[in-house]
Amino acid sequence: MKLAKLRKRFRADRAMTTISMRIPEDVIEDLKRVAPRLGFSGYQPLIRAYIGQGLRSDLERLERKPDVPALLKNLRKRGVAQEVLSSAVAESQLGKRSA
Repeated sequence: MKLAKLRKRFRADRAMTTISMRIPEDVIEDLKRVAPRLGFSGYQPLIRAYIGQGLRSDLERLERKPDVPALLKNLRKRGVAQEVLSSAVAESQLGKRSA
C-alpha cells in the first residue's frame, strides 16, 4: 500500500459512518472477552481492527504486480507452447494501451 494512503488510514480524525451487522451472539461474547486482553477498549474497536487488517492484506495482495516472467516460466514447464504465451502477452499489452 502506498505510504500516503497508509498515513491517511492511521489518522484518528477520519470520518466514520454507522453500519448495522448481524453477528452471532457467541462471536460477540468472544470478542468482548478477547478485546481487553489485546488492549482494546471494547469489542467494536477490535472488530474495526480485524476488518482493517484483513482489508489491508487483501488490498496489498490485489495491488501487487504479477511476476510475469515467473508465470511464463511456470507455464512453459507445464507444456504451454511459446506461440500461445507470446500471443497472450501481446494481447495483454494491447489491452493496457487501449485502456
